[in-house]
This record gives sequence, structure tokens and C-alpha cells, in this order.
Amino acid sequence: IARSLSTKQTKAIGLIIPDIMNPFFPELARAVEDVAVANGYALILCNSDEQREKEKNYIETLSRKYVAGMILATSELEKTYYEQLNVPIVALDRPIGSGFPTVMTMNEEGAHLGTEFLIKQKARHIACLRGPEGLRPADDRLKGFLKAISSASVSVTVVPCPFEYKESEKIVKNLLLKDETIDAIFACSDISAIGAIKAAHSLGIRIPDQVQIMGFDGIGLGEMMNPSLATVAQNIYELGSRATEMLIKQIDGNTIDRLDEYVSPQLIIRESVKGARK
Repeated sequence: IARSLSTKQTKAIGLIIPDIMNPFFPELARAVEDVAVANGYALILCNSDEQREKEKNYIETLSRKYVAGMILATSELEKTYYEQLNVPIVALDRPIGSGFPTVMTMNEEGAHLGTEFLIKQKARHIACLRGPEGLRPADDRLKGFLKAISSASVSVTVVPCPFEYKESEKIVKNLLLKDETIDAIFACSDISAIGAIKAAHSLGIRIPDQVQIMGFDGIGLGEMMNPSLATVAQNIYELGSRATEMLIKQIDGNTIDRLDEYVSPQLIIRESVKGARK
């Protein structure tokens, strides 16, 4: 405590995530923690619940605790607010704005990859659960989806959908009841895709024979589903470890070679789509 009072810095890193109930973020936090601990730092984990005031309160609390730096996987506040903070910051998954080091997945390319696969599997009417409007990862994934279907002879339905299981289930259930021609779903998050699987089950719709479902994230829970979830998998561990390494470089006063780092996703084919190996 005495050392932190004199140096105005502790051997701790703050990580603010938007939703600890979404399995993507605890997996991300694990990677951050591993790299932080390996470099002699403790991790302080905060959950903002996508709320501006809660995020602001956590940032102010972390600043008072003299954390050495912060990794923000949420960005509900204005860029000018982050700019006045006197602490190294790295944006993870969700960009803050130009000038801030950022680590994120190539979301547009990943969504294009997943949608293209559904088209190759003879999908004729694809519903896209596009994620919250205005959220950069969701917006980029929608761009990739629209790019993939632009030259294909398919019908398309696009609906906003939170990255939340129960609401996703409700939205998909209504979609499938209203339009029986939907034969594929591209969800911009695995948690929404899992809600879609539950909705199809509740209506007696066979997966993938009647409806194929593709997610985006690559969380461990997807493999445990029945049927197992096909997904555009982010390299979650690499995202977290890269962001932490970038932050520690800043803390140590070293120059960061590139402000923006992008991690390639990988298509994982499982039982929720046609073409999976039996």
C-alpha cells in the first residue's frame, strides 16, 4: 500500500466486461488473467452490464485503486472521457476510437465465411440475428453477412437481437412461427445461436434437416449442445493474451508497434449445419 501511494501505481490490471453471463467474456477474462499473473500482475474483474454509469463508476474506482492499466471490453462512454484518463488503456473486442490500442477479431470476414458456408449447403431463406444495433462487432458481422448474400439467390430476414439467451430464444421462436420458409439462421453470437436451437426444439423443428444454425464466437458451451453448434470461432484466448501483452508494454513504457491488431476467426463445422462429419 505504501509503495502504491508513493508511485501512484499498483501491480494490478483492471478488466471491464459488459456481461459476465455471456460465456464469451469469462473465457476472455481467463486469458487476460493468465498473462497478467505470468507478468506479476493481479487482475480486477468488473462487470458493467452494458450500463454507462456502472462502467464509469468502475473506471473511477479502478483509478482510485491506482491500477497500472485497464483493458476495456466495453465502451459505453464517449471517446473524450477515456482520453482524459491518466492510465494506459487497451480496447478489447469493442473499439473506443482512433488513438487507442485495440485488439479484435476480423468480424466482417468471419461472418462472410459462416454465411457463405450456409449458402453452399443449399440454404434458401437465411435469417440473420444481427446483434445490437450500433455495436461495432455486431455491425461488422452484419456487413460480412450482407456481403456474402449479395451475389446469392437467397431470401433474407435481418432482425436485431441482443447477445442474450432467453431473448434470442423468444425472437427466433416468433420468426419461425411467422415464416416457415426460413431454413437457416446465422446468429452474430453463439449465445443467440443457442437460444435459436432451444426455440427450434420447442417447435419440433429438426436441426439441421429443417433449419441449419450457425453461431459466432466459439465458446466451449457450443460443443456441448445437442446438436453441437457450428460456429465462426474467435480465437478467444489469443484476443485476451494479445490485449494484455499490449497493455503491459504500455505500462513498461515501451512503444507499441501497431495500435490495431486483428485476429483471424476459424469456421468450425458441427452438427447444427448440413455437411458436418458424422
